[in-house]
Amino acid sequence: MINGQTKLAFVMLRFIGILIGSLLFSSAVLAQATKHEDAIQLKPIQVAPHTYFVQGFPEMGSSTNQNFISNAGFVITPKGVVVVDALGSPVLAKKLIREIARITPQKIVAVIVTHYHADHVYGLQEFKKIGAKIYAQGEGRNYLSSETARQRLIASRIDFAPWVNDDTNLIGADVWIDKKFTLTVGGIGFFISRVGPAHAPEDLMVNIPSEKVLFAGDLVFRGRIPFVGNADSKGWLSALDEIERLNPDTVIPGHGNYSVQLTQDIAFTRGYLKYLRDSMTAAASNLDPFEEAYQQADWSEYEGMPLFRAANRMNAYNVYLSIQAE
Repeated sequence: MINGQTKLAFVMLRFIGILIGSLLFSSAVLAQATKHEDAIQLKPIQVAPHTYFVQGFPEMGSSTNQNFISNAGFVITPKGVVVVDALGSPVLAKKLIREIARITPQKIVAVIVTHYHADHVYGLQEFKKIGAKIYAQGEGRNYLSSETARQRLIASRIDFAPWVNDDTNLIGADVWIDKKFTLTVGGIGFFISRVGPAHAPEDLMVNIPSEKVLFAGDLVFRGRIPFVGNADSKGWLSALDEIERLNPDTVIPGHGNYSVQLTQDIAFTRGYLKYLRDSMTAAASNLDPFEEAYQQADWSEYEGMPLFRAANRMNAYNVYLSIQAE
């Protein structure tokens, strides 16, 4: 017969066993999560004496790639680091912050947002936590308060889980820019100009003459089909002309490798946008069916590019609609 003390000892041993098992399980889950988190590495590339960038993958965002599909960059000054764009998930922003700390002891003091698309801004909260001041174009306020932004974040918490989750929030700017703004940090001037509506209504480009570098955001795509969405294609083409007028030595695009052959590399984005407009204009103006115009167009120059299947039909349709609205 089992006495009370024996029963108590048995219960205690069982409890301890369950506790140890839970701790081991939690440790295994944490180790697995850390392993998956480390699957995506950010490798800053130096493109000028004080300027670096990290290059996202030429693919659709997913849980597998942690939504690392866009570029971000940073400039190190004697008085702090200025970051351009915040990447597509908080975990990526944390990694970028760590990479910056490996290169310089300077604190991150500012983040400039080229536009409020998810792959460029879901990491903003991590920079806000460390005290960086955020700069963006004023039209971004309209996006932040929109149902589109809310629904996109809800979907992203599913599509990019666990890297985008219920703790991921949309972050507004501390400084909203109208048309032009000059930010000077540590003697380095960042000349910020609104060039939207173009790829997005709130497009900004960031010119740093002392580095001979221009951050173009999603005005320039390299190595993949651009995402047009609800862009103003005419405004976008004008923005490309403005970048050429500034004639920087190096352009860091929103997607793809950095450019040191400005005219040649901009030609791809410009040529694609012009072809979309040329192939859709007659049908849109005459109210002919979109499908007929799309089937008649020759896409052979672009169909081998990454994301052609994912983006091209949607791009063409949005340009078709935008031409009708002009």
